[in-house]
Amino acid sequence: MAVAAWAASTAFSVGDIRRATTDQASGLFFRCTTAGTSNSSEPSWPTDIGSTITDNTCVWTAIASAYEELAKLNPSAIIELFEVHLDNTLHGSTDVYRFHAGANADIDGNVVFNSNTYTRIPVKAEGFEFSNTGTLPRPTLTISNLDGTITTLLLLVNATTAGNDLGGAEVRRIRTLKKFLDGESTADPNAKFPDERWYVDRKANESRDSVTFELASKFDLAGQKLPKRQVVANVCQWVYRSSECSYTGTDYYDVNGNEVDTEAEDVCGKRVASCKLRFGNTAELPFGSFPGAGLTK
Repeated sequence: MAVAAWAASTAFSVGDIRRATTDQASGLFFRCTTAGTSNSSEPSWPTDIGSTITDNTCVWTAIASAYEELAKLNPSAIIELFEVHLDNTLHGSTDVYRFHAGANADIDGNVVFNSNTYTRIPVKAEGFEFSNTGTLPRPTLTISNLDGTITTLLLLVNATTAGNDLGGAEVRRIRTLKKFLDGESTADPNAKFPDERWYVDRKANESRDSVTFELASKFDLAGQKLPKRQVVANVCQWVYRSSECSYTGTDYYDVNGNEVDTEAEDVCGKRVASCKLRFGNTAELPFGSFPGAGLTK
């Protein structure tokens, strides 16, 4: 049965579980940990598991949406879905590629979740677990290349940014349970673990059979996320000439740092060197990434 949505001015008991009425806290449910009556307007829900929010006289604690199912001895099969989101500046496209391996469930073909179709292709995903050693996870995603699809995609991307190899592409890891997929009697697009977002840091290997990408992870230190976005070592995440980037100058360079004549040819290479060309070697740089992250051991 799908979890009911939060309701205004309603009495809730300890143990009641509700979801947000919008997708502002997508991937999370909220358990009532202090009984009371909800406010007349919906609270601003937290986005981290374990965080609490006071709602008039109620207190809610964020939990994974699949929490109740996983607490059972025999949960239904976990489905691991992946999305690769391209960036128009880096890759010349905003296409989204959706796929799944189907390794954890008896599924022969594509699956549909939240109205999105995920193609079944051979995928091997490893290294997503965080440890207590202080090192950052460096997950790898190996995708079948038997039909040359990935090689073709890389050629198209590299035609926009030479040598990019999908660097900076956002990879979303979505995990739900088989029973919540579209078409199931218990289908529920809100019943999933919190989405994980990673970025392609580099292409680690390419062969005729497969392509392996190394991903950049989120940063976690002493229980605090610093900052509350993905930590990517070498690829700036700001939109070029946006308010975050703040560059408004008339010095123009191509993606490789060569000076060009017109703004139409001006493309940021998304590297520290690209920032220094525009702001100067001694200036404080608004670089939207974390070069020191790759040095963490």
